[in-house]
Amino acid sequence: MGQNEVDSLRIKMNVSSISLNMYGEPSMYDITTRTNLRYDEAIAKVKKELAKEGFGVLTEIDVKETLKKKLDYDFTDYIILGACNPPFAKNALEGEMNIGLLLPCNVIVYADGDETVVSAIRPKEMFKLVENKELIGIADEIEERLERVIANI
Repeated sequence: MGQNEVDSLRIKMNVSSISLNMYGEPSMYDITTRTNLRYDEAIAKVKKELAKEGFGVLTEIDVKETLKKKLDYDFTDYIILGACNPPFAKNALEGEMNIGLLLPCNVIVYADGDETVVSAIRPKEMFKLVENKELIGIADEIEERLERVIANI
């Protein structure tokens, strides 16, 4: 896929950047943007935008701290936020008990040079693993909300 095609897809998907997979094709499992916000500012902004869309942050995994503590390994600033919208979680669980294996929706924030990367999982791609048509509408709505979160960073 050429750069013009990637740029066109990026505009269509309303994201500032698109990750490429190992084949040089757009990665469809994430919604990603880059920002000039500092790492800590980006985390605060993500939490604020998640709250606007009805998500709470249930878990925060500080990857840098964990790798340092467990392996004495120095890593870049990197956090995994486990975001949950309770009404959607309830509806998804009612439609598929094992959907809990895919919850909560992960949002990552990490430092990359002078920029900070913010990325969220694409629920529609993730929910394809389940193959339950009852979840299509739920996945669509969650993805729309996460796209707005990322677009507002």
